[in-house]
Amino acid sequence: MRFIARRVGFLALTLWAALSLNFLLPRIMPGDPVAAAAGKLRGLPPQAIRAITIELGLTTHQSLASQYVSYLRNLATGDLGVSLANQQPVSSMIMQALPWTLGLVGLTTVLAFLLGTGIGALAAWKRGGRLDAVLPPVFVFISAVPYFWIGLMLIMIFSSILGWLPDSGYYDSDATPALSLSFAGDVLTHAILPSLTLLIASIGGWILTMRNTMVTTLTEDYVRMARAKGLPSRRIMLDYAARNAILPNLTGFAMSLGFVVSGAVLVEFVFNYQGVGYLLFNAVTSADYPMMQGLFLVITVAVLGAVVLSDIATAILDPRTRTGG
Repeated sequence: MRFIARRVGFLALTLWAALSLNFLLPRIMPGDPVAAAAGKLRGLPPQAIRAITIELGLTTHQSLASQYVSYLRNLATGDLGVSLANQQPVSSMIMQALPWTLGLVGLTTVLAFLLGTGIGALAAWKRGGRLDAVLPPVFVFISAVPYFWIGLMLIMIFSSILGWLPDSGYYDSDATPALSLSFAGDVLTHAILPSLTLLIASIGGWILTMRNTMVTTLTEDYVRMARAKGLPSRRIMLDYAARNAILPNLTGFAMSLGFVVSGAVLVEFVFNYQGVGYLLFNAVTSADYPMMQGLFLVITVAVLGAVVLSDIATAILDPRTRTGG
């Protein structure tokens, strides 16, 4: 319990620092976000500009401390402001985009981790075999290939040449969202190419990391002792080698899960898959400060929560990590 309490305390302190930084960044950046928005939305009436100024908390009659208190109060009620580009609540726009990103990037990240970890462990266990000889050079090369290039190649092959799969969007433009098998199939069909792009680009890192870590773990004394006792090879590989080799990967996996909510900007842009990554790209290009603040906040909370859960999972798998400061 003390271990969990320390981690939760760390989460609370880091979250407060992130919220404060999120508040200060737009106020110390050069330029005026309201002027930037007004320049893009020409003909905006003065009262609308004043409303945007109040919404951003940039009114001159309020002190910085008063703005900070108002900012925290709004966050406590779930008010992330209004998008300058769309004049819609930031929270509602994020909630509309988030399920698509979680479904695409989240499931693909989990699948890449599970497959990559399993293949990497098997390659290390059979070190020097055919699988181990082929995987490292292949995935070192693939890991260096940009996401968007893989996506463009898949679009060219499976959409332009073969015509098997759609090249953009998350469902047909003439389809009506509904809880039906036909609509679910339409969504899955549109998700195949972007998810395959993410899987190909990310699985190599998990394979190589797990393989290299497990090769080192196999030289430990407790693995040699297990072999000397005559334990089954399957048990040695899973319970002794893989269980300990996977521990360093858990933090990286947690960080990956945390950043799932930020979306895969390049992949979502290439496939016009309008998730959180697509939303972030548009917010940056249109200088939509409230949207960028809201997305930064959501990403920060997700990453911090994932790291704390990773620490707890590590403590469960390896009780030695519970001791110490």
